[in-house]
Amino acid sequence: MFNIISKFFKSEKKKNTIGLALGGGGARGLAHIGFLKVLDQLSIKPSMITGTSIGAMIGALYCSGFSADEIEMTFSDLNLFKWSRLLDISWISRKGFIKGERIVKLFESKLKIKNFEDLPIPLKVIATDFWKRREVVFKSGDILEAVRASISIPGIFEPIKIGDVIYTDGGAVNPLPYDHLLDTCNFIIAIDVSGSKRLSDGKTSKPSILDGIISTYTIMEESIINNKLKMHKPDIYIKPELLNVDLLEFHKKDEILQIVENDMVNFKQKMITKFGLKTK
Repeated sequence: MFNIISKFFKSEKKKNTIGLALGGGGARGLAHIGFLKVLDQLSIKPSMITGTSIGAMIGALYCSGFSADEIEMTFSDLNLFKWSRLLDISWISRKGFIKGERIVKLFESKLKIKNFEDLPIPLKVIATDFWKRREVVFKSGDILEAVRASISIPGIFEPIKIGDVIYTDGGAVNPLPYDHLLDTCNFIIAIDVSGSKRLSDGKTSKPSILDGIISTYTIMEESIINNKLKMHKPDIYIKPELLNVDLLEFHKKDEILQIVENDMVNFKQKMITKFGLKTK
């Protein structure tokens, strides 16, 4: 009898709820803005968002009340010169190439809400407990700390210490965290911006140290996602073909959004069909 009652309340909790998972992928994650624009155009608000790395950052802005257009504006001024100035290179530290302090300060200046509990849309941020090699889900407390932990790509950004725990990028354990929506949402959208192919261009030279780190990390993320998809697929899974966009090329925002235009159109049509929406 208890199981029947439990299932009833669980099903009621999941009724008519949309979950959105925003994956990690560095600058490729700016593609998330395009799909958020589609939701805004259709006046659809997710019931919950989960995010890893750049997905956590954009998800936090959206959950705090930013529209997709406003999020785009926060990145619009980042041309190559201004973006380069945000990369506080650590010349003597052996913990990462980039300290990450300037990026965090910029994000903090834009973030409207500081604590998870105050967000209009619930958010879960994924990070990695480095020494225990396990996933950590942030869903309460300081949003800024959680996002800083989630973007700490090993070898690129310095890890962050919160309390007694050292955190690194969530992509190491869960680059597309739609599984954390399964118990609360009955329609799940997952946007995968990892593992995009690069054009061959005929080169056979060995990669640089940085290219080696980034490409290996991307391969690892793609493998994790492919294994998850074999176990449980989201209702809508989107993986744009973001060719020749590197992890730190945030100055390519306009190019990235142009690349995903067809994906946005397809996504919009799927949402209209699924929910019986009328277009103006």
